[in-house]
Amino acid sequence: MVRVPDPGRLVELARSAFGLRLTEEEARSFAGLMEASIASYRRLDQLAEPELPVKYPRTGGYRPGPEENPLNAWYYRCSIKGAGEGPLAGKRVAIKDNVAVAGVSMMNGSSVLEGYVPAFDATIVTRILDAGGEISGKAVCEHLCFSGGSHTSDTGPVLNPHDHTRSAGGSSSGSAALVAAGEVEMAIGGDQGGSIRIPSCWCGTYGLKPTHGLVPYTGVFPIELTLDHVGPIAASVSDVALLLSAIAGEDGLDPRQRDVRVGDYPGALKGGVGGMRIGVVREGFGLPGLSEEDVDETVRKAAETFRELGVEVEEISIPLHRDGIHIWNAIAIEGATELMVRGNGMGTNWEGHYSTSLLDAYWRGRTALPGELSETVKLTMLTGQYMREAYGGRYYAKAQNLARTLRAAYDAALEEVDLLLMPTLPMKATPIPAPDAPREEVVARALEMIPNTAPFDVSGHPAMNVPCGASEGLPVGMMLVGKKWAEETVLRAAHAFEQTGSYRVPSAPG
Repeated sequence: MVRVPDPGRLVELARSAFGLRLTEEEARSFAGLMEASIASYRRLDQLAEPELPVKYPRTGGYRPGPEENPLNAWYYRCSIKGAGEGPLAGKRVAIKDNVAVAGVSMMNGSSVLEGYVPAFDATIVTRILDAGGEISGKAVCEHLCFSGGSHTSDTGPVLNPHDHTRSAGGSSSGSAALVAAGEVEMAIGGDQGGSIRIPSCWCGTYGLKPTHGLVPYTGVFPIELTLDHVGPIAASVSDVALLLSAIAGEDGLDPRQRDVRVGDYPGALKGGVGGMRIGVVREGFGLPGLSEEDVDETVRKAAETFRELGVEVEEISIPLHRDGIHIWNAIAIEGATELMVRGNGMGTNWEGHYSTSLLDAYWRGRTALPGELSETVKLTMLTGQYMREAYGGRYYAKAQNLARTLRAAYDAALEEVDLLLMPTLPMKATPIPAPDAPREEVVARALEMIPNTAPFDVSGHPAMNVPCGASEGLPVGMMLVGKKWAEETVLRAAHAFEQTGSYRVPSAPG
């Protein structure tokens, strides 16, 4: 039962939270005045809240052993069958472990959430099952999804299928690794700074970050409302299109969804690309201290392949692209601190479905075990709290204002061309840090790769990793970016490139 605080606690709360200095007499007065409001909270405890539906029977699954999990990419295995027929019939789907699946453990890569079992399905889980797909399990993701490497999950690092000493990328690390290894045809990933495209690039899979809001985020653990995206990873463009068609569209419960436009994604693959215009973005190449020459060369060579398909390819310049990472940093750091940490993953001031059981479990774990948060999460919340206390949130506000400028810069370029092209990541998969690696190395390997991916989480444009070659036995990916709601154009171009067979990544040994 919710209780009115005693005067002593109210005195301390007023001082620590707001800098107010109450006398004992004032505190007793305020405590008495709070009684009427607290009565409303007690009444809320007596009312039943709406829950997301669970339409299909299932068992809770199991934690696989090493012999069944050589890449450490599965968190839980299960088999949840959906409708008897549909566009995803016969397709096995792995679900990133920041997505709720009723009756199956959910850890989000962090021990602070371990033991939580949701009683509801995320909207996209229900849609996959309605489309005839089979949920084959939960894929390991990074610690609270705050890493582009694959080494921060509390279940241990996810191994790159092509080289087990290298990162699989993150934060949807297990999702891409399982697809690349052929254990599933499709997977769900999430993307706030590149977390669908990063592991897709380093594992050699196709991964699409949709337009912001195209796919409902309901029932997925958030990081920052304006950056949150969820979307498909698959071994082929056609399977990306199939999965996207199953999960796209408004659900009426997600504030990220406004004026959503759903297309015919499988149908888009039937069209040609002759006459299409692609702009090779100069600022996406040659990133100081990051870009590897073989990666840049491989992507430029892949761009030339489009010419052979009748596409007009030209180099263009978007100077503000290089500042996209700085705009992203302010939004992600302060926004995540407010929503993911102080707001216990749900925050306030938005309409939609709040997953209160997830909030409760995370709040209890986070406050009981703060020392077990990953180094990247600690760095984020320390920086975010400092910036909020020292500067009052003005830099988050300025970054959100500049986000419109960044979006407009991409929109202007996309008036001249149909797609933007650049390396998905500036480097090949990096070595997994040793267990005793210094904090500086752990953080660097988690965050260094995102300058090309993160800006499109800010702008909300659809962006897709397309495997375009390999160097030193490791996949290289190019990123195609389209106008908002133009996933059909992105997929059509990716499919045309895939069909040339010119640049196939090496088969993953498993």
